[in-house]
Amino acid sequence: MDEAPPPASPTGLSAYVAVSQLLGLTLLVTTGAWLGRYRGGVAWHSPLQFNVHPLCMVLGMVFLQGDALLVYRVFRHEAKRSTKALHALLHGLALVIALVGIVAVFESHRTKGIPDMYSLHSWCGMATFVLYLLQWLLGCGFFLFPGTSSSLRSRYKPHHIFFGISLFILSIAACLLGITEMLLFKISDSYSHFVPEGILANTLGVLLVAFGLVVGYMMTREDWKRPPLAEELALSMDFKTLTEGESPGDGSQ
Repeated sequence: MDEAPPPASPTGLSAYVAVSQLLGLTLLVTTGAWLGRYRGGVAWHSPLQFNVHPLCMVLGMVFLQGDALLVYRVFRHEAKRSTKALHALLHGLALVIALVGIVAVFESHRTKGIPDMYSLHSWCGMATFVLYLLQWLLGCGFFLFPGTSSSLRSRYKPHHIFFGISLFILSIAACLLGITEMLLFKISDSYSHFVPEGILANTLGVLLVAFGLVVGYMMTREDWKRPPLAEELALSMDFKTLTEGESPGDGSQ
């Protein structure tokens, strides 16, 4: 007997996934074009080390974080544990890349004698990174590793989802502040004259907002949430009956 085909994705979901990835890749290309064309490029042990920072933050804290949020929408019919692992892996990779960007800016400041952590961008950016790291550690502890009770997971899950979306928004806001700060430092005399660098950097900011809106819309569509598989519901029912004596209440993200 032929196997039944996998259920189709909800109407419109595939199109939004494609748009989100197109926007994400355009973000990276635009960031690279800005740094390469107007800021001299990217290098580690050189005066260009600072440029590693914006590239890493856009790649890690925006693009990869956004894709990590979409894992439960894209891989709707894969095993839940595999989906969780991919979700955690993408967030972890985003953290590592962001950490490289943070190290780059601190080392660049030290080399050039520039003070650290005095601007609104640096305050918001560092707070977002620290909270993001905490969110990742708590998420791994509650959902990825065994030992946490189902009822505790259910109580923590709404907080995890809320802070996940909030930190994504904060990451984009910190990037927007960083773009504005960099433009005011580098081209403050000509920025108001619609110079090409200013237009390109502003375009990057618009793309960041667009990417955030598309991901946010996909995350808030109730009918696009990952449905629990039949075997997951059965396992959850058996586990809760054995350990807590109640029916399962832990749905999918």
